Amino acid sequence: MPSRRAGPLSLALLALLVGCAQEGDFGRPKANAWNGLVETTGTLAARERDEPASAFPYTDDERGLRDRAWRFLMPAAGRDAFTDALANLTRTRLLPPNWRPNDPAAYHDTLMAEAFRSPVSRYRRLSEDIGTDARLIPQFAAVAARVKEADALRLRSLPFVKTLDDRDVRHAAMRVAENRCLIAWVRLETGLRAAGYRYALEHLLVEAPGPEAVQVERTLAALDGRRPILDPLVPPEAEARCGLVPEVEVAAAASQPVIAKY
Repeated sequence: MPSRRAGPLSLALLALLVGCAQEGDFGRPKANAWNGLVETTGTLAARERDEPASAFPYTDDERGLRDRAWRFLMPAAGRDAFTDALANLTRTRLLPPNWRPNDPAAYHDTLMAEAFRSPVSRYRRLSEDIGTDARLIPQFAAVAARVKEADALRLRSLPFVKTLDDRDVRHAAMRVAENRCLIAWVRLETGLRAAGYRYALEHLLVEAPGPEAVQVERTLAALDGRRPILDPLVPPEAEARCGLVPEVEVAAAASQPVIAKY
């Protein structure tokens, strides 16, 4: 199996190749031919790593699921062109999702590194970022639920379609696994983002105490209240099955397939 690690030079070349990712409306990637090319290349790269990578075309909801995942798979606060490019390469599967370390301080460091005249603007920015995530989670979950329902229909149909060959069955299973793992990935990232927001609020409160912290705390509570919406969409151990977290964190998940029965 090809190595899941990429050297610094390879990462730099890939980042220069893809450029800085651009965000469109409603937390989705900006639609252009270049982003489409990168996504296609990412599918091939995932296939080389023996990850599920179906050749089937996306349904409208599967495309919508990937578009809405954009918000949560990119850095919560843009850091620099290189970091954003690496994040986009990871989102599009040119790089495996488990290569980058979790850094709870990253959002805070970026937030405070930007020029500002008053700490009030930092509280406002923090509250806006948290609030946007909280608003977009139910929208992502609604699309994910439709994708999950369609996948269940796909799997139930397999035994009854007599003209399918092994390739068809394999790619159907891989698409279900891709969808399942993407939902699990977003669920994981929403938790990591919430932890980063909490870190930023706590440190900002010490660095520049202000009454604005109360509103940020309420907004963060709203985000924490909406994150469980994603829990019924995939099994608790899905992140481990999909290779998003070390297997030692959920050892019991190793013996179960990714596309377990709904």
